[in-house]
Amino acid sequence: MADLTTIILTKNEELNIKKCIESVKSISKRIIVMDSFSSDLTVSIAKSLGAEVYQNEFLNYGKQFQFALDNTDITTQWIFRFDADERLTEESSIEINKLCSENKNTDINGLIFKLEVNFLGRKLKHGGTYPFKKLCIFKKDHAFMETRSMDEQIVLSDGKSIEMKSISEHNDYRDLTYWISKHNWYATRAAKDYLDFENEKINYTNLDFSAKARRLLKYKIYYKMPQGIRGLTYFLYRYIIKKGFLDGKEGYYYAFLQAYWYRVLVDAKIFEAKKNNTKISDVGSLK
Repeated sequence: MADLTTIILTKNEELNIKKCIESVKSISKRIIVMDSFSSDLTVSIAKSLGAEVYQNEFLNYGKQFQFALDNTDITTQWIFRFDADERLTEESSIEINKLCSENKNTDINGLIFKLEVNFLGRKLKHGGTYPFKKLCIFKKDHAFMETRSMDEQIVLSDGKSIEMKSISEHNDYRDLTYWISKHNWYATRAAKDYLDFENEKINYTNLDFSAKARRLLKYKIYYKMPQGIRGLTYFLYRYIIKKGFLDGKEGYYYAFLQAYWYRVLVDAKIFEAKKNNTKISDVGSLK
């Protein structure tokens, strides 16, 4: 077993939490569920599986994760930020154990985790989503979490990161209605994040390559385009250039909703805030 603590942020995740916890049990000395006062069976299910449950009011992911780091007395060398709708495979479990052990005394302080995205029951292999990469396994005291409203990243304060070879699963067992509600919530946070940083110099220095590329594309290219053509450009990029059409109807709906619904909704919320000269406040947890 790796010298690793897994942290899972939750709010009403009773459909996901069991399989999530079961998938990380074999590699985790501790499993910490940082819950935002769920009203369903999330807490009881987590406790029944041996997880430690803490609760705190949610403001944003960065602050919630940092609260977990600061208030749960973690002593393991490695920490794993894991989402309730993610699952380790047997291959990724073995690889995490191996990499944590091999790099106990090296300057490798972060592991870049790979995921496949599941949408409408289909594993997407195209459209720029496969595999999705993020730095979410890191050595304690060698990284910090950004405090942004959206697109928060774990950033190494020293050392290097390496990329895992195996690919884990991302599968939320809820329907499209929930997806739309969640992305409306995301859109508010994304609009706030853009307005917060619109006139500031964005620091890309210590981000891992994938996170840096996404942020550069967002702030240096996407947001420099006129609002009226952003959605079209985004759709063409995902569906045509990145061959999202090869994922069938699911690929079409994913690209269309990401571009013409979610990204346009973000732009509309930015437009509304500027037009009315209002600030977008922290939106709290998803209901």
